[in-house]
Amino acid sequence: MASSAFLNTITTTFLLLILLQTPLVSSSSPANFTHKRNFSKIYAFGDSFTDTGNTHSTTGPQSFGYVSSPPYGSTFFHRSTNRYSDGRLVVDFLATTLSLPFLPPFLARSADFSHGVNFAVAGSTAIEHDFFVKNNMTFDITPQSLMTQLSWFERHLEERECRGRKRPECKAAVGDALFWVGEIGVNDYAYSVSSSVPPNRIRDLAVKNVAIFLEALLNKGAKYIVVEGLPPTGCLPLALILSSQDERDDIGCAASVNNQVYSHNMILQNRLQELRRRHPDAIISYADYYSAYYTVLKNPSMFGFKETFKTCCGSGGGALNFDLFATCGSPNVPKACSDPAKFVNWDGVHLTEAMYKVVADKFFNRGYCKPAFDVLLRS
Repeated sequence: MASSAFLNTITTTFLLLILLQTPLVSSSSPANFTHKRNFSKIYAFGDSFTDTGNTHSTTGPQSFGYVSSPPYGSTFFHRSTNRYSDGRLVVDFLATTLSLPFLPPFLARSADFSHGVNFAVAGSTAIEHDFFVKNNMTFDITPQSLMTQLSWFERHLEERECRGRKRPECKAAVGDALFWVGEIGVNDYAYSVSSSVPPNRIRDLAVKNVAIFLEALLNKGAKYIVVEGLPPTGCLPLALILSSQDERDDIGCAASVNNQVYSHNMILQNRLQELRRRHPDAIISYADYYSAYYTVLKNPSMFGFKETFKTCCGSGGGALNFDLFATCGSPNVPKACSDPAKFVNWDGVHLTEAMYKVVADKFFNRGYCKPAFDVLLRS
């Protein structure tokens, strides 16, 4: 019979071999906020779902013109930070995931931009502003488009990142950053809803501009890009009050609106595939906002939600508690619901911090990015 010392040695060696071959943390774990690649900068773009302060009450869309007032920001920051939510957004959870500070807005010119910049603007469109002016669609519209954000990024490079550097050095510095392109295009459809311009034309122009924008980033040296698709906006209270009851889908969303979004996302993914072929050295990941959001609505209690459509910070009562003429933060709506974490929707269009957190987890840990977010971190 073998000695106990010999058996202990064999057992210890076997355990060490197992440990060496087993990941310390599963990449699917919801608590997995460790990362393999140490991104030191994030550049973010998009609309109000991503804006961390470029828009204030005086500059944002009129229908949601109280973002600088309470109860915006009440859950996490305990004050308004000009984010369209009660707290953090997906891009904030991204920064935390990468052990970076929250991204300052570009228009906060005295901010510390050493770890990145957020160029997103609430109300921003994928299509340039001139198109809406020519087609008489300027009501409640923000003049900044995705191309405005691109010009701001170029200005940032000239003033800070590339100042005193040769072009190859600048391009290499850009290539080390993570580019987060938040959903954009929802406002394009919203501004054209009562116009004579067909939705398919809006879709084609919006996706085309996103592709042009991404091509510009890639040509400047971007190598790691995440592009969010559009969420199912037919599930937002604003869409529900503007649509008829007889066009609801199986979970109560406006089917025609979601069909439009689904088509947009499919064409966008095709464009991303074309960009991947032209830029094989870059990783371009698609964040499936539609599926992540829809998964929550199909089984809300699994994620801690009680109210899937009702507005937490709104007015009017009823199933939606939403009135477009008395929105969150206005004199008539100075308070929100007592427990925003039980609500998916914050103010009728934007989401609660709790919902953004769930969506972020699906992007980073649950495979709703394609290629997976982990691929960016391991590259």
